Amino acid sequence: MPLPSRSPRKLIPRRQPRGLRTRKAILLRAAHLASVEGLEGLTVGRLAEDLHMSKSGLFAHFGSKQDLQLATVETARQMFIDQITRPALSAPHGMPRLWNLIQSWLGHVERKIFTGGCFFTAASFEFDGRTGPVHDRIVEIMHEWMATLQRAVAEAQKAGHIDPRANASMLAYELQSLGLGAHWSRQLLDDPTAYTRTLSVIRERLLNVATPTCPALAPVATRSATHK
Repeated sequence: MPLPSRSPRKLIPRRQPRGLRTRKAILLRAAHLASVEGLEGLTVGRLAEDLHMSKSGLFAHFGSKQDLQLATVETARQMFIDQITRPALSAPHGMPRLWNLIQSWLGHVERKIFTGGCFFTAASFEFDGRTGPVHDRIVEIMHEWMATLQRAVAEAQKAGHIDPRANASMLAYELQSLGLGAHWSRQLLDDPTAYTRTLSVIRERLLNVATPTCPALAPVATRSATHK
């Protein structure tokens, strides 16, 4: 191996080009806007109006509405990873990581990571009957998420925290279904207790398949139905 020099140069992060910073800022706003108005409501004209930019300026970054939609979906995916999945996976292996992942996922709506709620729940319902590249990319991302849930369950089994006889795929499917129901209840019905009630149900489900060596799961804090 080559020896380091006596006076190693300090690495200074390069500043991103202005065009790239502008594009990122546009897509961040697009993700928030699409979480409220849907991806179909996301047009160059609508986004230009919201950002007080010219349409020609936005066209320089996105050649079509579909390009804008796809880029927005990728931005939302990265936001989900950075602010939900990655922090949750910092928990210890096994049931603590699975429980942390579920709490982070269900809690991100109230933390306002996306202005309009769960971006991918809304996008899934919006595009479930459509075809095309945007639909296909949303499907791929949802498969990624389901694989993440299933892997977390399998790791909890490997750690000896979940009964090995439990079907990891089916349990992940149950968790996903309960989560979707919570998003629906909170966003459409404006039920402020949706997430705490769903977390309580999930906690009971996990306790049903937990082994005697599984770390304790803290009770879910209750929330008043009148508290917004």
